[in-house]
Order: sequence, then structure tokens, then C-alpha cells
Amino acid sequence: MIAEIIVNSNSKALNKIFDYIVPNDMENIIKIGARVFVPFGKCKKLEDGFVINLKETSEFATKEIVKIETEKSITEDNIILAKLMSRKYFCNISDCIRLMLPPGTGGKDISSRTKEKVGNFVFLKRDIDEIELLIQEGKIKSEKHIRVLRFLEQNDGVYVPDLEILIDVNKSVFKTLEKNGHVEIVEKQIERNPFLHKNIEKDKPKVLNDEQKKCYDEICKSIDNSRFSKNLIYGITGSGKTEIYLQLIEKVLEKGKEAIVLVPEISLTPQMIDRFLARFGANVAVLHSKLSIGERFDEWQKISKGETKIVIGARSAIFAPVKNLGIIIIDEEHDISYKSDSTPRYNAKDLAKYIAEKNNCPLVLGSATPDIVTMYQAKNGDINLYTLTKRANNSNLPKVEIVDMRNELAIGNRSMISFKLQDKIEKNLKNKKQTILFLNRRGYSTFIMCRECGYVAKCKNCNISLTYHISENKLKCHYCGFETEVIKECPKCNSKKVKYFGTGTQKLEEEIHKLYSSASTIRMDIDTVSKKNSHEEILNKFKNDNIDILIGTQMIVKGHHFPNVTLVGVIAADSSLNLEDYRAVEKTFQTLVQVSGRSGREKNGEVVIQTYNPDHYAIVEAQKQDYDLFYNQEIDLRKMLNYPPFCDIILIRFSGKNISEIQNLSDYVYRKISKVKKDDMIIYKPVPSPIDKIKNNYRWRIIIKCKLTSKVLDIINYGIEDENIKKKKDTSIIVDINPNTMN
Repeated sequence: MIAEIIVNSNSKALNKIFDYIVPNDMENIIKIGARVFVPFGKCKKLEDGFVINLKETSEFATKEIVKIETEKSITEDNIILAKLMSRKYFCNISDCIRLMLPPGTGGKDISSRTKEKVGNFVFLKRDIDEIELLIQEGKIKSEKHIRVLRFLEQNDGVYVPDLEILIDVNKSVFKTLEKNGHVEIVEKQIERNPFLHKNIEKDKPKVLNDEQKKCYDEICKSIDNSRFSKNLIYGITGSGKTEIYLQLIEKVLEKGKEAIVLVPEISLTPQMIDRFLARFGANVAVLHSKLSIGERFDEWQKISKGETKIVIGARSAIFAPVKNLGIIIIDEEHDISYKSDSTPRYNAKDLAKYIAEKNNCPLVLGSATPDIVTMYQAKNGDINLYTLTKRANNSNLPKVEIVDMRNELAIGNRSMISFKLQDKIEKNLKNKKQTILFLNRRGYSTFIMCRECGYVAKCKNCNISLTYHISENKLKCHYCGFETEVIKECPKCNSKKVKYFGTGTQKLEEEIHKLYSSASTIRMDIDTVSKKNSHEEILNKFKNDNIDILIGTQMIVKGHHFPNVTLVGVIAADSSLNLEDYRAVEKTFQTLVQVSGRSGREKNGEVVIQTYNPDHYAIVEAQKQDYDLFYNQEIDLRKMLNYPPFCDIILIRFSGKNISEIQNLSDYVYRKISKVKKDDMIIYKPVPSPIDKIKNNYRWRIIIKCKLTSKVLDIINYGIEDENIKKKKDTSIIVDINPNTMN
């Protein structure tokens, strides 16, 4: 017997099938999806891989499988899905398989390390930014030391034996790092339950209103008949979509089946998890990146063993090892975080559709501002559409006002807060009500410029301006993490006329303190949520301690329910309108409607939108909270310009250290594809990316517009794969289908 094996490797050259002989004593236990260890090439160490097919003969097989681990295998369905993903998303099959393995590098089992009551855990002792600076300055040189520190930046507080396995280092490495003051090793109790800190009261199903009941009843028909259906619940903010999800899942559990619920980002999961724990208790498992490796592994194991029936998580939870799937729900389906920005660049919504079809169960999408493509499919009858027009508790949508910031300048207001918003904040403070201020820029100032010669402080690794962070008094790059001291004198002309331009959440917080010295504030952006559970702690503190003002970026926009919030202020509504992205207008509208929905959930609410483009249709329709009117205008424009849903956009990006090599390679690929392209393919000539240098890599791109078909996939694969391209060791090519950003 011969096994076709994919080796677990990131190398594009190894994205191929290798034949191995199955020893006689393994023939009865080997199966497709089994994890095996094999001799490979001249390597002394065995390589691991996965069986993707079994056959009787092969003229190429000369070596035998050495070891098989059936308990660590994946399913044949997983292998089929990995093959499909590899083709559609232009990546290695092994890249896709890794998403389907238990959490931990290479899917290595760490369960044997979970029995001890106490153990040694490694924590970072220095700030992440300080560590990165030490690495850049060459003060931390060891590759193993850097590997440990980089891993801890993402997974702080890891059990020492787990860490040894996951990144293949020994205890002496940790001891040296501890001696040098970079980490600390602490003995503590091993707690793998991510819900230990929660104390949730039991909840009961609520009575559905007529709109909710109609939606629930129709989707239940698919559950009762074990039939695939694709459904969109389009409901205004606060219309009770989550209650429908809960009752649909209850129906699924009655049938003896299981559920997957996807939420768009970590900041949204705490409130959603609380709702599910209150309704279903220990039947809930959660999967997201803010959990420790051990917690994620244990949650995965509980799902695999069938000990929990409901999985809640971000994008990657779609791969959870659910055995008897009865429904998939994707909340805030318009959110771009369902599309991966790293390899494999998959869209969880597309995979959810495939998985739901395979399992003959309904797929439910929910949003107050559906993705334009999703709504287009719904209006064309490809998706069942259910509309919720009323808030579940009969409260009214907030009153929304637009403030033209050009007029504020004309009357002498140089503040980032309009006089109207200042008055409303003052009134809210007097009435003991809470306010949310939204500004989608972190830091203090967005760039520093010399007013004498026009010099702008930029990152030495990226062609992007540095952002000033007042709390650390540093200039930082938000792309590569580089930071440097604040510039007091222009390095180009030696002028002292260096000024800070633009505004971020830190500067907004400072201005609020100046205007309302007695007001309590809390800030939520990527700089304040780096620690575990920090999202939840900030949100709970704002809600439970009745803090006056919450200042935040995108992470405060969606899904949160604060009963005492009666005012939302949008500081710079049009900051995203001019991005080089065909969805810039759509994203602006969605953000404004979603953040407006945080106001007046239980009491009458108000929203103030500050803008320099008060007549733009995204701003005007967001004020009216009229999605349908916005959709009609946007879809007409998309059709005229041939943007999705009327085509797909394929971005081919080239990056590397040598700019001429990148340019030549992009020209070469462009010519190859142009010779064989279909008539309906529009292929644009290679040009530098809008941000043409990141992390010292130059970046060029090719954009293709067409409907994605099997033939198109073949053409692109032909264009990017040949021996000439494989020889380019210092360059990379990525293909992104309908990317989140055109940068």
C-alpha cells in the first residue's frame, strides 16, 4: 500500500505530493488524514506530514513511513477542504491543514502537560516596544532568545514545558532571558478554564416580537429538515438579532446537534460569550487568540470530544472539530476581519457556506449594515432575507446630527470637538449619563512635520509617517513596530519649527480632560488592550463603574450594549472616505451606523457626527440611518465602475529587498498572464503599492478584475509559478482575492 503525503512545510517548492510505502503493520490503522513521520531528503530528523490519499502502487515510492499518530489525525473532509483552500487562496496545502489542528505550533499535543496543579510560567518583564528596540539595536542577538520573546509578545504567560515543545528550546534559554531581565518565571496554579473569572446569572429565552418570530420560524424549517439554506438577518441596531441566534441554537441542541457562532473581533466576544453562558452554561466553548495556548488547546479538546455543543469564536473558529454540525451563525457579517490578511488568505464566510452545505444545515448571517455583496445576493434571491425594523425593547433609534467642521473653523473653534458636541457632553455629565467618543486613530498626533522645509518624520523601515505617542513620548510606526525618540529639531534643515499634526485617541483624551476636568474617562484602543482580558476589563469598568466618557477606536463600534449611554460623538467621520479602497465609502457608512447604534439602547439617545464632507451620501444616509437608500446609491456606482459584486478583484503583490528585481518580476508575471488571459479579464499594469515599502521590503502590485472561475485560477497559477520565479529566493508573491485593503 502507498500513502500520498503532504509534508508540513511553508516552502512553496514542497507544496507537492510525495509517495511513501505503508509498512505491513500499519496497513490496518492508516487512513486519509493521519499524521505521519517520514524520512525526507537528506534530513536526519523525521519530517511530519499528512496522508491525503491511499493507493496500491507507485513507481516513485522508495521510503517507508516510520511512525503514525492516528489520535492526532484530521478527517478526510478536512483534507478535501484544505485542497480546495490551497487552490483558491494560492497557498500550500499544509498551510491550510495547520488551521485545522489543535492550537499550538504544528499541532503538537500539549495535553500531557495539563495534569499538574502548579507549574512554572514565563512572562515578559519588559514592554513589547522595549524588547523590539533591543532586538533592532542588536542588544538581543540570539535567534532562540528572539524566538521566545516574539512568541511571548503574542502569548504572554506560557507554561514552561509547553513553551519548550511549541518553539523547540530548552530551559537554559529561559534562565538566560530571566537573568538578563527580559522575562520572569513564576510558579502559579495551572488554570485552563477561560471562564473562571466570570460570574454569570442564568438567563431565560425572551418572547420574540412578530418580526423576530417570522425569521426564527423560517430558519427552523431548515433545521427540522436537515437542509442547507443561506439566510441574512438584516436588523437595525438593537433589534434583537442575538436573541434569535440563541433560540435557533436551542432548537439545534434539541435535535442533538451542535453550533458554530463567529464574531468579528476579540473586543466583541466578551459580551456575546456572556449572553451564551447565561443561556447555555458549560455547553459553550470559546476560541480566540487572546486565550493562552493551553486554554485554546483545552477548549479544542472539549469540542473534539463532544463535551461542549456550542463554539463561539473569531474567524478561525470555523475550523473547530465539531462532529454533528446543526447551524453556523456569523454575527456582524459585514466585518472585514472575517477575511484573513495572512496566509492562507481565506474568507470565513465562503468557508462557512461550504461547510454548512456539506453538513446540510443553515448558515445565518446577521448585521445592521450588511456587506453590499451579501445584500446584492439577498435581493437577487440567492440568500433568504429577513428584515427587523424595530428595536427589541421598543426604544427609538437615536437622533443624529451632522456638524460641518468647516464652519467651526470659521467661527474660531480650533478644537477637535465642536461647540455643539461640547454642549451635549456637558449636559450628559450633569444628567449622570454616559458618552462614547469615537476616533479611529490611536496615538497622540498622526505625523510630525517641519514647518520650515516640509520634512515629515518617517519610519526607517517603511514609507509611512511615524505617529507620536505622548504616554511614552515616542514616535512609533504602526506597521513594523519601529520607534524612536521625539524630534525637537528638524534633521534636514535644523529648524526648531517642528509641529505635531493630526489627532489620535491620546490627544482626544487629553483635550477632554482639559474641557471637563472632573469627568472620568477610559480609553480603548490597541495601546490599552494588549494584556489578556483587557478588552473585557475596560468594557466592564465603563459599564459597572459608570465612567463618564469612553474614548475609543474601531473596537468600540459594534455589538456593545450600554444602558446608560445616551450620547455618541464621532470626531472625524470622513477620515476613512479617501482611502484607496473601493469599499471606503461602504466602510464609512457601516462604521457611522454601527457606532450610532451604541446610543439610546434603553434611554433616548443622541449622536453628533463631525465632518468636513457633510454632503457626502455616506454621511447623509448614516445620519438618516437608512441602509436601503445608501445601498441603492452604492450598488449603482459599483455597477458603473465594475466593482464587486459585479466582478472579483484579484491583487497580486510582489515584495522584496531589491526594488529593480521586484519591478522586473512583476513585469514578467504581467506579460505571462496577459498572453493567456480570458477576454473578460481586465489586468492593470504593475505599479508600486500605495505604501511602497514596509519592513524594508519594496512592494509592487498587479490588479485584475474579473469573475473568479476555475479557469481564472489556472491562469493566475500559470502566471506566478515557474522555475524562473522559484529561483527568486529574496522575493515573495502573494495573491489576495477581494482583499481587505488595496495597500
